[in-house]
Amino acid sequence: MVEHHRNLADLRRGEFEGMLHKMQDALWRPDLGPHAPHPTAGVTAIGARGPLVAYNILLDTDDVEIARHIARKVRFSSGGLPALKAIGLMIEANGKAQVSMNLTDYHQTGLYAAWEAVRAEAEQMGVRLLSSELIGLVPMEALAETAARFLKLEGFHMDRVLENHLME
Repeated sequence: MVEHHRNLADLRRGEFEGMLHKMQDALWRPDLGPHAPHPTAGVTAIGARGPLVAYNILLDTDDVEIARHIARKVRFSSGGLPALKAIGLMIEANGKAQVSMNLTDYHQTGLYAAWEAVRAEAEQMGVRLLSSELIGLVPMEALAETAARFLKLEGFHMDRVLENHLME
């Protein structure tokens, strides 16, 4: 696989309207299949990755620009944490700004690291964190690693998790 074909966001850039031109470019030719979109079915990208953890942090501010600034600082594409994508949003339901993140590899950047990076940036702007939420499912390992770091557990390993022994 060509390295720049790995990130689905890169493949999608230009949207469907630009796909014909993109697929004709030698750098963007598909790994398999025709070099042009199907006239009625379009384009399909198929890939595989580990679990993505969707994680949001609610800020104690109604200023969405603060959330956007924090997102730019913590996301990988802007020089922040590896395997972290982030945007700043306004949550209309409660009038608060939120940093919405995708941890594309929680082994590289876990929930704890994401929380701490957002907290540090928010603190510099005089904003505190209100709460966080997980969207969808999360691997037990990601939660256990976060708990171990926050609790400062020495020598913690996943074999200390009861459920791991019950499943044997």
